[in-house]
Amino acid sequence: MTDFATRRAELRTRLRAQRQQFALSESFDLAQQALGRHLIAVVTQLEPLCLGLYASIRSEFNAVVALGADPTCDKLPWALPYCLRTPREMHYRQWDRKAPMVPDECNIASAAGPLVVPDVVLVPCVGHAAGNYRLGYGGGYFDRFLAAHPHVTTIGVSWSFAALGEADFTPQPHDIPLTVMVTELGVS
Repeated sequence: MTDFATRRAELRTRLRAQRQQFALSESFDLAQQALGRHLIAVVTQLEPLCLGLYASIRSEFNAVVALGADPTCDKLPWALPYCLRTPREMHYRQWDRKAPMVPDECNIASAAGPLVVPDVVLVPCVGHAAGNYRLGYGGGYFDRFLAAHPHVTTIGVSWSFAALGEADFTPQPHDIPLTVMVTELGVS
């Protein structure tokens, strides 16, 4: 592993541990409510034809629950990512919210509906940096999807404590900036 890859792996580990501690804190519920309000405001303003969500894992913000509780967002067509291990790629499958979620090849909850390309996609972030750059889990699934679909509007979903300074994060050629970033503190 290169020094760069090692530093990013260590950063991911540190941020995931912080996120887990945050999820156990007294302020977590209020932060979830605030992030949900900001996210709903952005999504309703964008008026997507199809919204790409994600199944939350490892103490990520649960956008499915937050948006599903809002009557305007609940009416939108939804899709969930489906990841393939070989070739390593991600696409979206329509989800009617009635059919149970099914695991993808990475064992993350997804949908069994037809393939779709959402016009607005929520992108979970382990960390985020100036310019709306995202630090993900390191698999490159979202990077590949976004490179193949540059017309998609992207909404990064992160916690404010996961903001990275220049010393921690330097964008690489494969890093694609997101359209907006939403945390419990607001939208950037």
